[in-house]
This record gives sequence, structure tokens and C-alpha cells, in this order.
Amino acid sequence: MNILIIGGGGVVGQKLGAKLLERGTLDGKAISKLVLADIVDPAPMDGAETTTCDIADPASVAACITPETDVIFLLAAIVSAHAEQDFDLGYKINLMGTWNVLERARALGTVPKVVFTSSIAVYGGEAKDPLGDWSQMNSQGSYGVQKAMGELLVNDFSRKGFVDGRGFRLPTISVRPGKPNRAASSFMSSILREPLNGQEAICPVGKDYLHYYLSPRKCVENLIKGAEIAKADLGHNVCMQMPGKMWSIGQLVDAMEKVAGPEPLKLIRWESQPEIEAIVKGWRYDIHADKALALGLTADDSFEDNVRYYLEDDKPQA
Repeated sequence: MNILIIGGGGVVGQKLGAKLLERGTLDGKAISKLVLADIVDPAPMDGAETTTCDIADPASVAACITPETDVIFLLAAIVSAHAEQDFDLGYKINLMGTWNVLERARALGTVPKVVFTSSIAVYGGEAKDPLGDWSQMNSQGSYGVQKAMGELLVNDFSRKGFVDGRGFRLPTISVRPGKPNRAASSFMSSILREPLNGQEAICPVGKDYLHYYLSPRKCVENLIKGAEIAKADLGHNVCMQMPGKMWSIGQLVDAMEKVAGPEPLKLIRWESQPEIEAIVKGWRYDIHADKALALGLTADDSFEDNVRYYLEDDKPQA
């Protein structure tokens, strides 16, 4: 089996690549080739090839997706705050990039499997709680609108038999390793990651702010399970909510204290940032993932697990 991860240089892409290599199989078939592709050459990984791919450029996409490509994980995107600030670039990457990948897959005529990552940012506006697979997508930000459009494309290309598609609306992934990015949700990892590493972090919202979370470890497990779901079991809508859990910022901090003690809490500064609050307070959190749960995908049992996974998998060693 030949697998391509577009967005293979990112946190989830790197972890997904490593897990697939560890398994050696996908859907019961041996992985013969794994390619990590991104806008810049991803970090090298033993057992995988790396290449550059600009999904906004059809020629670049065509060079990456070959007739031998069996499975495409489409993870690449520009994130929420960036897409909000740069309207044109958001649509160029998040909408037209998705179109370019699907159109290349269609042109091959081989019906590759496409696993698309959407986002809980598709929810918003006047849709009624609780939200889930059949809720109206009514994002109040450009990033969510672009992801909603991507879901519709994946559904239509799948309906026409051009690809074997499936899409998953990711919860906010926390605790993410690395450095803060331009996502409005970036602080939802940094207020834990930085203090766990002995560094100060700023929280721009109050402790009562509620959100919907999943750990990187569970996200990767779910993407692999999602790729292995039989096409017949997906139904007419091949895109669905990935399971997560709702917690407040205060509960996240309490979980960190339970796992790592009281010292990291002293490194959090609570400072309101209206430009971030304006985005994240438009997001929704009362979200249910009934379809994915029935298909075998899972959420973390507690946020203490999320903290432990970061310490086990990602915390830099002194």
C-alpha cells in the first residue's frame, strides 16, 4: 500500500507517519511506501520519503499524487487566525487546495482513499445545541467556512465515485508539542505546554471558557481507524465529527496540577486578549460524535490523560 500524507510536516502529520510505520499495515495491507509532503520538506523520518507539495499549485499536487497512490491523508491547511487575517490566502489554500487534491485524484481514475481533516470551526451561528453530524454548518469565521466547503467537496467527489473519501471534524488538539502557531486556539496548548517546560504562558480567556478537546495521540489513532472504515458503513455523508470531550480552561489547569503538581500553575498569566476572544467565543463546544463513536473512534477518558500523553510523548528531555 502506497500512502501520502499531505501536511506531513505538521504535528499530526509527523505523529501519523510514525504510527503508520510502527504498525506497518493499513486496513490489513502492508505499507510499501509512505510519503510525507508539505509546503517545505518535512523532517526526515526513517522508513518514509519526504517531498514538498504546495496544494495551491495543481502542478505540485500532480507531482505528489501518482497512479500508485492508494491513500491520501489531506491534513494541510492554514489555521484559523491566519485564515481570518488573510482572506485570499485562506481560500487559496483551504478551499482551492482541497479542490486541487480531489481533482488530481479524480483525474487518475484509480479511486484513491482520501482522508480529509475538517474542524469543529464549521459550527456556529444559530445552529441549535447540542451539535453533531447533522447540525447545520454555520461557521462565523472564514476558516470554518472553508472547511465546511471542503466537506461538501469530499462528499460530492465520493458520491460520484471519483474518490473513496471520508472526513473528520477535529476537536482542538491539546496538548500539542512544539511552538505556538497562528491558530486562535494555540493558547489551549501553550498554557499547559510552556508551564510544563518551566516557561511562562498567557491565557487570553477566563477559567470558565468551555471548549472541545482531543489529544494528539487519540487524534492519530482515530485517523487510522477512520481510514479503515468500510465505505459501505459511511452512509450518504462521509464526513463526521471526531470524538472529543468538553472541558473548561479551569479543568485543563486542574488536570495539569493533578499530574504535574502546583508549580506549573504559577507560570500562567491571565490576560484578556480581545482579538483572540472575538474568534474563540464564536466557537461551539456542546458537540456530540455519535456516528464516529458507533464506528469505533474514541475520545480521551480524562484531560489528565492528555497531559500524561504530552509528558510521555513530547516533553523535551533536559
